[in-house]
Amino acid sequence: MTTFRREIALASATLAADGVPSPDADALALAAFALGCEVAEVRRRMVMLDEADPGFLDRYSGLVAERSARVPLQHLTGRAGFRGLELSVGPGVFVPRPETEFVAGLAIQAALALEAPVVIDLCTGSGAIALAVADEVPAASVYAVELGPEAHAWAERNVAATGLAVHLRLGDATEAFGELDGTVDVVVSNPPYIPLGMVPLDPEVRDHDPELALYGGSEDGLAIPLAVARRAAQLLRRGGLLVMEHADTQGQTLPHALGRTGQWTDIVDHDDLTDRPRATTARRA
Repeated sequence: MTTFRREIALASATLAADGVPSPDADALALAAFALGCEVAEVRRRMVMLDEADPGFLDRYSGLVAERSARVPLQHLTGRAGFRGLELSVGPGVFVPRPETEFVAGLAIQAALALEAPVVIDLCTGSGAIALAVADEVPAASVYAVELGPEAHAWAERNVAATGLAVHLRLGDATEAFGELDGTVDVVVSNPPYIPLGMVPLDPEVRDHDPELALYGGSEDGLAIPLAVARRAAQLLRRGGLLVMEHADTQGQTLPHALGRTGQWTDIVDHDDLTDRPRATTARRA
């Protein structure tokens, strides 16, 4: 076995021993980052039995050590994939998850059915959902707001890098875009929803995602989501659609809470691709 292949195999074993959920994939991703290439090139070099240069070994061992300490892979590489986009992420912003790609898809599907939709992403974080809508629904007018200054800076960077038309603001999602009240077709949100007192088990989330993006402000985690939903009800035209991500334990509580307000009809909860409750949609009454 060459030095190159051996180092990647050892890295994978180290990551696995330290509880990293996807050690093989992360070992390859870190090697690609250290080499400044794509994962496919790493695989090619492994097959071709290339030898590793000392510079690579130094860079790679440092990255593996940080990942073993459960620093998020995306913080080490500075990027996260999201529905065909590659976004910049790092400390101070919530790393977009695959389940949120499903949530974005619900908003995109609704927007595609309209001629010139107005879409707002409340609690945009890195800008992932808003940018995905702008990318996949070119006819849409897309707006987004983020409360955290650090996260907003990452979103600004992603809007600039992609060149996609997203009207981004720094501010409170429960007060934003007053000039658009009653005119919006789709409001989508991945708000903070973890119940207070429930600390995430994954170190990547617990120790590195900003608390502002995690905790829902009440014991059931729904205080902030419901406040965001109240703002969505003001923004949406009659019949407009709310799409809101939630924890897999909130697939009944969030729809019931929305139903009690009298502001929504056609309230439906949706399972994600892992068959877990993931998002609620509702129409403005």
